[in-house]
Amino acid sequence: MSKSYQKETMQSTTPYIPNLAIVVTTFERQELLQELLDSIAALEVLPKKVFIVDNENSPKTKALVGSFPWTAYIAMKENSGGAGGFSRGIKEAYSAGFDWVWAMDDDVKVLPKAIEKLSRWMRQTEEDLSQGKDLSEVTTVYQGLRKNFDGTFFYWQYHFINKLAIPNPVSPSGFDPGEDSRAMNTACFEGSLFHRSIIERIGLPDARFFIYWDDTMYGYLASKHTGMLLVTEYVLQRSRSLESLRIGVMRRLNTTSDFTRYYIMRNRGHMAHYLRIYGDYNRFLFGFGTFLTFIKEIIRLSLSKDFRSGFSRLVEGFRDSRKILKEPDWQPYAEIMPLD
Repeated sequence: MSKSYQKETMQSTTPYIPNLAIVVTTFERQELLQELLDSIAALEVLPKKVFIVDNENSPKTKALVGSFPWTAYIAMKENSGGAGGFSRGIKEAYSAGFDWVWAMDDDVKVLPKAIEKLSRWMRQTEEDLSQGKDLSEVTTVYQGLRKNFDGTFFYWQYHFINKLAIPNPVSPSGFDPGEDSRAMNTACFEGSLFHRSIIERIGLPDARFFIYWDDTMYGYLASKHTGMLLVTEYVLQRSRSLESLRIGVMRRLNTTSDFTRYYIMRNRGHMAHYLRIYGDYNRFLFGFGTFLTFIKEIIRLSLSKDFRSGFSRLVEGFRDSRKILKEPDWQPYAEIMPLD
């Protein structure tokens, strides 16, 4: 075991050390998870705890996680998808009393000094809250920048068009000179950082999404109650490459699976219910957003080897989304699964 693995407490000359936990959801990716944990171990400032939610419930993953003293292993009885994994992990971190929860997938690496780079933002949040400011006046959600597998800038659509229920495809990718942050109204569990105050306000991520749109809608809910910022600090890098279509200079449309295509369409049923709660649901605009989503997936299918199976899964997902949309007894997840 390397010396870096022996770090059980954080050591830094930085006067402010955040009460931070990382939550990672993993499934059948031990090699990638090893890379992520190695990158965390190499940090000068360590998180106080790393919660690993294992949807595979694998002895191999449990043994790997056990070799890092600052981790907590959580085995799921069945595969709950990314949505269920992050919901469980965030609940564990919140219940353990951590002030900050940093969510990330198992296919990223943490870049050097990542926590130090985010610390000034976390410190400002805690100062604002200590002064008794209302949650709506404080920024409690942050997203740092990421790099692609090859080290290039990773473009993320940080603005969500509420009425259409789609990410804004033309959100500016660059920052103006002197600009160190930009407002956002959505989130991505590949690097979102949440203060416990907003978790307490909106509850846990909705595990019913299984995969896809769960982080988007969690960010949407947070934006209704607090400030959210995309900051210019590079803190993560993707550790695997994906086949993609290049769109313009910065943007890429990554491939996906038929399994994911189903949930991309199906979960719009849950999205519509959340939009209704906050008065953002318009039948015709939402329908147009669904149409645009469908067309986007058709374009992505051009990279698939089996167009027919992919198309059928999109149609199946759309049909099931309509069933969810019509559920008379639908409730927000916070009412079904409260924090306490």
